[in-house]
Amino acid sequence: MATQTATTTTGVVHRETFFRRHRWKLLLLAVVLVGGGLFSLYTMAVMAFSYSKGDRVGYIQKLSKKGWLCRTWEGELAITQIPGAPPVVFDFSIRSDAVAAELAKAEGKRVSLTYEQKVGVPTTCFGETPYFVTGVRVVTQ
Repeated sequence: MATQTATTTTGVVHRETFFRRHRWKLLLLAVVLVGGGLFSLYTMAVMAFSYSKGDRVGYIQKLSKKGWLCRTWEGELAITQIPGAPPVVFDFSIRSDAVAAELAKAEGKRVSLTYEQKVGVPTTCFGETPYFVTGVRVVTQ
């Protein structure tokens, strides 16, 4: 460690170490690194566990790839309980291109989407909705 000496008017020599000279910069760096690490751990935990899992059945109304930096597939599923009644719209996100390709092949057909609900996702970089589709199955009448 390099030291720096300073002589005061009383003749006492003070030696400042690298850590003493840069303590505020190092403290700021430590706070930023610890904060980033905690944010990363929280995000990994939220994405690893799901609040709920389930299936929704309906017709794909919209499917598009959105985003500037973090591109995800976003879609809408029109769920009709009774013919002639207005549909209930289920918004969902897809993180996998393979699942999106399966869904694109099934457009115009009645499908069953298997999804996981992730509560507390910190950014929209993972998807705009808390519902993440993990599987697609074509439903035959």
